[in-house]
Amino acid sequence: MNSATISADIISSTALSAGDKRLLQEHLLRLLRELKDRYGNEKFFGRIVQGDSIECALERPCHVLRIALLLKTFVKSLDLPLAQSKDKRIKYFKEHGIRLAVAVAPLTILDPGEGIIDGEAIYLSGRTIKNLSTSGKQKIVIKTTMFFRCTDEEKQERFDTVIALLDKIISGCSGKQCEILYYKLSGFSEKEISRKLSKNQSTISQHSTAAGWQAIEKAVKYFENQISLG
Repeated sequence: MNSATISADIISSTALSAGDKRLLQEHLLRLLRELKDRYGNEKFFGRIVQGDSIECALERPCHVLRIALLLKTFVKSLDLPLAQSKDKRIKYFKEHGIRLAVAVAPLTILDPGEGIIDGEAIYLSGRTIKNLSTSGKQKIVIKTTMFFRCTDEEKQERFDTVIALLDKIISGCSGKQCEILYYKLSGFSEKEISRKLSKNQSTISQHSTAAGWQAIEKAVKYFENQISLG
């Protein structure tokens, strides 16, 4: 039976100041706790590795794309100081936030209590991110930040296309738009989001439309309906 994993890394993490890194890690730990509460029935497990990488796993693949998008929009929506960094590579963090790979394949071990993830799924997602690392490179070119890996060739081709299109949409979204997408992906209505952010509901609706929410929602629902089918 297939499970799902997400491997991710912070883009241009070495360009962040020590204070920004610490603040980012605090935010990410809070997000991972919230995801554990929300997807605990799926044996969700998430952790930060080596300070700037993230690993997540869950028993069934249905919700993995939504979780990946929650990670992506959450990081892009963060309002970190960033003022202390003089490294030019900081622009890549501002634009993309994180790079992530979603994998759907078997896991031999998923033990949240012991913190163990082992099996083909984590190897697939982990290798993808490791091979794309820009650490230490003088010239950085980032064209794609979301990837799909699967042992089923037909699913690989079909969902890789879906995730590539979602990546293109979200890469063009502002931090404010990503914040609204994050709450929408979390299941909040526009009325609830407007109260949470102290903004007019019409403003929330405008940002949502400009961010391409309808297309994102259709893609996520399509993935959730189709990924577990044989």
